[in-house]
Amino acid sequence: MAGVLHVVATPIGNLGDLSDRARETLAAADLVVAEDTRRTGRLLQAMGIRASMRSMFEANERERAPEIVRALLDGRTVALVSDGGMPLVSDPGYRLVTACIEAGIEIRVVPGPSAVLAALVVSGLPTDRFVFEGFLPRAAGERRARLAALAHDPRTLVFFESPRRVPGMLRDLLTTMGDRRVALCRELTKLHEEVVRGPASTVLEALGDDPLRGEVVVVVEGDRVGTPVDMDAAVAAVRSLVVAGQRKRDAAHAVADRLGISANELYRALLAADAP
Repeated sequence: MAGVLHVVATPIGNLGDLSDRARETLAAADLVVAEDTRRTGRLLQAMGIRASMRSMFEANERERAPEIVRALLDGRTVALVSDGGMPLVSDPGYRLVTACIEAGIEIRVVPGPSAVLAALVVSGLPTDRFVFEGFLPRAAGERRARLAALAHDPRTLVFFESPRRVPGMLRDLLTTMGDRRVALCRELTKLHEEVVRGPASTVLEALGDDPLRGEVVVVVEGDRVGTPVDMDAAVAAVRSLVVAGQRKRDAAHAVADRLGISANELYRALLAADAP
């Protein structure tokens, strides 16, 4: 019988985020396929796991995938991991997974940490609809063209970015999308975790002249122009904040900022709804 390919999510920073199921899967695997065997080797060593490893990264995935498929067809159990988070999400693995599907090999997923979802939920931006765009092009002109193409997307936008390119990205964002709300998420789950929220211009100013370090995810507010807002729901959200102790006007401003609407209009709607 053919073996099983397990796609295993690994911690994006904090080793405590490795699930029991992920640990058991890695310990039981005949072969662990890793983006960087040195980095994964340190993870396995910390977990007390000894395993045979094979490297597979962007440059060699096309050649490596058939070898791994043959190992699976020979009955070996394989665990696929990336340097952190879920494999295939801006990481190698897509070619291997599709090759396994074509060969009729069973694939199981062991979900876990994700920098995309971690940044999204901590950003303070809408989470009901979002799109992950991975890394933007390195060339400034191509980057601006890609951002311009996304300017009218109403969904929250999630990007990976190199720390040294973040200032240029934010400047291009201001040019193509205006002063949108963004969340700059750095070193999530690690010792020096940091989230900077605010308009793009404010976040850019907060960066200062010191070089940015660490792994970065940038979350950007979607285009709110023309997006219908349920005013009754907005008023209800303001009331919930008032019940919690906020002043009406402050609560209206908080909800309006989140929805991208006029705080004065929302405050007037609240007063009208509460009028006898």
